[in-house]
Amino acid sequence: MLEPTGPLPPEIYWRRRLVALGGLATVLVLLAWFVISLSHGGQQTSNQPAASLTALPPVPSSAVLVPDPPADAETATQAAPPVPATTQAQVAPAVAAGQCPDQSMAIKVGVEQPTYQVGQQPVFQIVITNISTSACQRDLNQQQVMVTSLDGQKRLWANTDCYPPGPANLQTLNPGQQAAFRVNWAGSTSQPACAGSRVPVPAGSYTAVAQLGALRSAPEPFNIAK
Repeated sequence: MLEPTGPLPPEIYWRRRLVALGGLATVLVLLAWFVISLSHGGQQTSNQPAASLTALPPVPSSAVLVPDPPADAETATQAAPPVPATTQAQVAPAVAAGQCPDQSMAIKVGVEQPTYQVGQQPVFQIVITNISTSACQRDLNQQQVMVTSLDGQKRLWANTDCYPPGPANLQTLNPGQQAAFRVNWAGSTSQPACAGSRVPVPAGSYTAVAQLGALRSAPEPFNIAK
């Protein structure tokens, strides 16, 4: 069966068989080389270390920032110089006989929002509480709100400077009972008896203080931003 048969000489058929076998051998060699290359490449890829991932630190949540006063703040306030708080303490009217004494009362001031824009009107809330064990009356029209610099050294405004208290507003407060008031501020300076000119305060940090008689609240800070 291996003997070539056909019209051509036998050597022609042998040459054809050798060429076919050579081509087949070449294909097998190339196929083997390809398989070996793939296996080696997969091993090299698997041996490479994975890229390390560095976790970024969490971004801190933005905090409310107290803006610094602008460079021209001092010039702006010089147009109507604020009176130092130490020399311009409000004269506390004497508590009328039969009214709640100061030691029976507590006063607190709050600001409706921590930051206002220049031109907005800050709104203050005053809460007066009877902390005694007995009901008593008090003229609540004598309460007032003052705005000072953040350090409390400069008095900038009081709601009674240009608008003195009206007629007496006697209210009976039971033990623990509260009376609340809201006061708007136009954002301008003022002086007692509405003396001098009123100038808008610049952007910066301030405090509000409420007062009833000789009783003062803790200062409440707030900001005015550009």
